[in-house]
Amino acid sequence: MKHYLILPAFILIFNFASAQNKLYSSNKSEFSFFSKAPLEDIEAKNTRANSIINLSNGEIVVRIPISQFQFNNKLMQQHFNENYMESEKYPYASFKGRIIEELDWSKPGVYSVNANGTLNIHGVDQYRKLSGKLTVGEKSMLLETMFEVILIDHKIDIPKLVFKKIAEKIEVKANISYAPYLK
Repeated sequence: MKHYLILPAFILIFNFASAQNKLYSSNKSEFSFFSKAPLEDIEAKNTRANSIINLSNGEIVVRIPISQFQFNNKLMQQHFNENYMESEKYPYASFKGRIIEELDWSKPGVYSVNANGTLNIHGVDQYRKLSGKLTVGEKSMLLETMFEVILIDHKIDIPKLVFKKIAEKIEVKANISYAPYLK
């Protein structure tokens, strides 16, 4: 039940700025990951993530439903959710942080950005600095980023039986489109 309260809670956190039109929320996103291992490559995509950026202070929150990652192999998807990510116990991954650079959000352009914050995967928080490219348009923004997740850092166990099928380090890519937040 508490997981259903996360999205409304982070919207409320940022609600004070919405009157000043300083909130942008995601209206389209794509997260993908790729695992290159000696015996098998694994990849999946997720288009169900939510995100909000508060332009007044650079705060950013991203929430990704784990069970919405789609694989070409349905058995692989089942193993991902049940055996590795335990998505019933840990249904979301999230990032909550702040964009370091002070940007003129009213000026269209392409900016290199960094965000310091907490990445939570599999119930484990890790302080991370994530880098990306932010394209600011007249009434939209696109955030693109790529980063690595080391499974052991988030207490995701790889059984020895499948050790050569799953990489210890996963490459994650994200493209998040934003538009002004509307109540």
